[in-house]
Amino acid sequence: LAVLVKGLNALGVSPRDMISILQSIKTAGALQADIEVQ
Repeated sequence: LAVLVKGLNALGVSPRDMISILQSIKTAGALQADIEVQ
């Protein structure tokens, strides 16, 4: 997960878009983690 987030940061993805992307990946069943937004 850290590698994915680093890659998205390197691409200049906004925090809001990153949350959306991670939630979509989780919904698709490709992410087995809880997403906690602070």
